[in-house]
Amino acid sequence: MTEENTVTVTLGKTEQTVVDSIEKLTVVEANNVAKYFEEKYGISAAAPVAAAAGAPAGDDAAEEKSAFNVVLKDCGAQKIAVIKIVRELTGLGLGEAKTLAESGGMIKENAKKAEAEELKKKFEDAGAKIELE
Repeated sequence: MTEENTVTVTLGKTEQTVVDSIEKLTVVEANNVAKYFEEKYGISAAAPVAAAAGAPAGDDAAEEKSAFNVVLKDCGAQKIAVIKIVRELTGLGLGEAKTLAESGGMIKENAKKAEAEELKKKFEDAGAKIELE
């Protein structure tokens, strides 16, 4: 018996315009916006995600997780190899892929467990540090 709490939020015209603009951003651009808010206002987009992931009760919560965010933490010494993988997976241009590889950030959201582990191995084989959130 699962009880779901759903909240419907109605956005005004200005708010909807902002949301529409954010949805059109590339991964690198969205990462830059998140970093800006972290620096400017001291808030982090990662904290609510981590709290939401920890919400299920019981010790089996980690085992039940089926979707993971693949986050690049450090590109390591083989930066060119990592940039190639980033380009292959995200479709970003060379400059954007280089920026993402150097600064780190979200590579893939809501990847199934097997895919997330495969991506992690691929990056780690190239010398990068990856986190599955």
